[in-house]
Amino acid sequence: MAPMGIRLSPLGVAVFCLLGLGVLYHLYSGFLAGRLALFVLGDPAERAGGGPDVPPGPLPEGTVDLRELLAASVLAAVKGGEEVKRVRESNVLNEKAKGKTREGAEEKMTSGDVLSNRKMFYLLKNTFPSVQINTEEHVDAPDEIIFWDRSIPEDIKEKIQPKKVPAESVTVWIDPLDATHEYTEDLRQYVTTMVCVAVNGEPVIGVIHKPFSAYTAWAMVDGGSNVKARSSYSERTPRIIVSRSHAGKVEQIARQTFGNKTVIIPAGGAGYKVLALLDVPDKKQEKADVYIHVTYIKKWDICAGNAVLKALGGHMTTLTGEEISYTGSDGNEGGLLASINVDHQALVDKLPDLEKASHKQT
Repeated sequence: MAPMGIRLSPLGVAVFCLLGLGVLYHLYSGFLAGRLALFVLGDPAERAGGGPDVPPGPLPEGTVDLRELLAASVLAAVKGGEEVKRVRESNVLNEKAKGKTREGAEEKMTSGDVLSNRKMFYLLKNTFPSVQINTEEHVDAPDEIIFWDRSIPEDIKEKIQPKKVPAESVTVWIDPLDATHEYTEDLRQYVTTMVCVAVNGEPVIGVIHKPFSAYTAWAMVDGGSNVKARSSYSERTPRIIVSRSHAGKVEQIARQTFGNKTVIIPAGGAGYKVLALLDVPDKKQEKADVYIHVTYIKKWDICAGNAVLKALGGHMTTLTGEEISYTGSDGNEGGLLASINVDHQALVDKLPDLEKASHKQT
């Protein structure tokens, strides 16, 4: 007798087929979802390296990667510089006085200061919300939706390794437009935008951007830089760069100290003066051997330059040789002496009366 076969009704066949299609659908939909997530969010390895596919937004709190903060600071300085340049070229500065310096000089503010400050502050604050940010201008506008795009420039990737530090140890100093007075006079070569990162009060990252020549210098202490010192400096008869507002005060004492051949270079902007000590590919950038400032100066003016010089083996101290701390108050009382590849302590020893003399004249 023939064996009995298993027969399926048409309805059973239909149910069986539907079950099979359901299994295939779930398998394939899971695959598509994975591919879609990869397409939208990017590869995890690429995200870790700061690839362009990572959606912008605030980074996790608790720790900060200094390499990421450097990359974001470079972008902030450039974005601020774009506003500075745009306003200056429009010739509508909306210039106004915001007060006077201790020496009685009028402090000016323009739309360039305000708009640059807004871009720089919110780019860094939105990306690193747990970091303390000090800036020259008051931020009174509504939050601007701007983030770091998480991309790290190739030169930073090549020279700087990731380094995490506690967010609470970090202070960022922003100067959205250094040399505002010169900016209003259309002396564009002196103008910079700057960002500095201090860890426990010590300057470790410096960014100095020149908006009108599209040059950006950056450096990280114990990391690397895209700028270097010049091949030689004169210690016996140095070229000394000083503020335009008190060149005469320094000139007499400097020539008494170093001789009549000493050259005094009056210039605007602390960022410009620091770059004068370095090998900068800008034809309009003057060259100096020493930078001296004899009066009170704000920390956002000098922090970035201090970090750059420190990363390159140089020094920026008070006139009596003390290190400057970038915590607490926003001002530096002890004057300023900056140098690189010279005997900095010898310079300090040669200028023991400079700070006292400056106080007598101010």
